[in-house]
Amino acid sequence: MQLLQADEPAAVSVELPRGTSPLVVACDHASRRLPQRLGTLGLSEAELATHIAWDIGAAGVARRLAAKLDATLVLQNYSRLAIDCNRPSTAPDSIAIKSEHIRIPGNESLSPDDVAARHAEIFAPYHEQLRRILDERQRSGQPSVLLAMHSFTPVYHRFFRPWHVGLLYRHDKRLAHYLLEGLRRDNDLCVGDNEPYRIEDGSDYTLPIHGEARGIPHTGIEIRQDLVADAAGQEAWAERFAVLLGRIFPVLMEDLRSSHADSGRV
Repeated sequence: MQLLQADEPAAVSVELPRGTSPLVVACDHASRRLPQRLGTLGLSEAELATHIAWDIGAAGVARRLAAKLDATLVLQNYSRLAIDCNRPSTAPDSIAIKSEHIRIPGNESLSPDDVAARHAEIFAPYHEQLRRILDERQRSGQPSVLLAMHSFTPVYHRFFRPWHVGLLYRHDKRLAHYLLEGLRRDNDLCVGDNEPYRIEDGSDYTLPIHGEARGIPHTGIEIRQDLVADAAGQEAWAERFAVLLGRIFPVLMEDLRSSHADSGRV
């Protein structure tokens, strides 16, 4: 079964493909769009506008940040409810049948062909595009730093999340270390260190596959959605990270050059 029709957007968009910045931004949950063949998955318009369908504000921040730094941006064009592009295909919520307290009828009792179509037409093209971009940069000698841009709901299962922003990392702390240090200089910010999530093999895909496996500096950014729900908030956070990253990149690049030089010594 073919999932996407000829008049629908491709699964992935790339902006500034020849960006000169070391930064590559991935936005796994940029859109709330559903393929026409899936209808609304049995959900209301109000439900599809919430965090269960997409990362509210993340694409707006990512676009503004990429423009400010001349960074390549890779955007997923379909809702995480069709298939979550930051989940391994074996994860129980790769195609979620429930999100928080909301049941997703259109994801229940899917056939193997249904699942395969979503993976082949949405998940695979997105990650293949990221892979091609990072491969090409490596071949040309252009350094890459990977940033996964996300946002999180302020209240989850009745728990109010106090963080304004969180940095996610696991084995590689290089980029997260500098960003945490910079963000914490603002005493008005509540900054999460691996909060409100942390990277796990069973629940994360983009950073383990494209960051950790390549050995390039990487981190995930999570911004609280009420802070980036409008253009003004998105601009403010994009500017904040553009300034921080502009300061960090020269230091980070020097660290990378030093570590490469050390690894070549006998």
